[in-house]
Amino acid sequence: MTAHPEYEEIEVPVRGGALAALRWPATGPDAPVVVALHGITANALSWAAVARQVAGRVTLIAPDLRGRAGSAHLPGPYGIGAHTDDIAALAEALGPDRVVLAGHSMGAFVAALAAVRHPDRFGPLLLVDGGIGFPAPTHLTPDELMTAVIGPAMDRLSMTFPDRAAYRAFWQAHPAFANAWSDEVDAYIQRDLTGEEPELRSTCRIEAIRTDGVGLFDEEVLSAVRKLPADAVLLWAARGLMDEEQGLYDEGRLTAAGLGGTRVEPVAVQDVNHYTVLTGDRGAREIADRLVAFARA
Repeated sequence: MTAHPEYEEIEVPVRGGALAALRWPATGPDAPVVVALHGITANALSWAAVARQVAGRVTLIAPDLRGRAGSAHLPGPYGIGAHTDDIAALAEALGPDRVVLAGHSMGAFVAALAAVRHPDRFGPLLLVDGGIGFPAPTHLTPDELMTAVIGPAMDRLSMTFPDRAAYRAFWQAHPAFANAWSDEVDAYIQRDLTGEEPELRSTCRIEAIRTDGVGLFDEEVLSAVRKLPADAVLLWAARGLMDEEQGLYDEGRLTAAGLGGTRVEPVAVQDVNHYTVLTGDRGAREIADRLVAFARA
């Protein structure tokens, strides 16, 4: 593994305060810019492996979305639309050029909606195991829906941990990371902690997570991929959130989603799960190469 690239912390003015973001600079001054959005209970450091694989070919900027990590202080209202406003403000701060937009899991839905709402700010999209949604089951309450969507990740938000080692052990026992732990994953999950020992907890604000999760089933959000103003690639993981054989997507589900006639090209990534498609070397390399190709085009 090559050395981890250095990043800098930046802030961008948004409604209610400043949006925190990490910036991995390119090796050249005129390199294109990619903005990368994390999942529902994640943070900007989930993109560290991709930044390493990018290897300075583009400038990669990953924000902590409103209600998480360095942006946990930002107030509501939350929701997918609120994130698109924040990302548009980030793009505006970067300058007049359109940027390539990427998103993992919930971040892919945010990316698709941002591209539709702000076609002048964003170019091609890379959707990573997200962005293609399905109508919510009508018999579930919002909390039941959230449990169905993100499962144990929701439970974690109300837990406390005596120290950072305990939080590390919690995540190392997760089936998705059992054989895929790294220093980058460790730094990513540790960025999520706040508070003091022996009562450390996730930075994620439960109200933000619940609002965002339910918002994934809004009609405007679900329909965004059918209205994209630019080409998009969906990299979908063969395995699921708990490393189970059934992933969020498969050939049958994507056929049922009716992507024919859209600007989305689905591409399977084998031997990865919902998390390692982003944090593992195989998935991160595929993502990085796609982003560099998009940015140079």
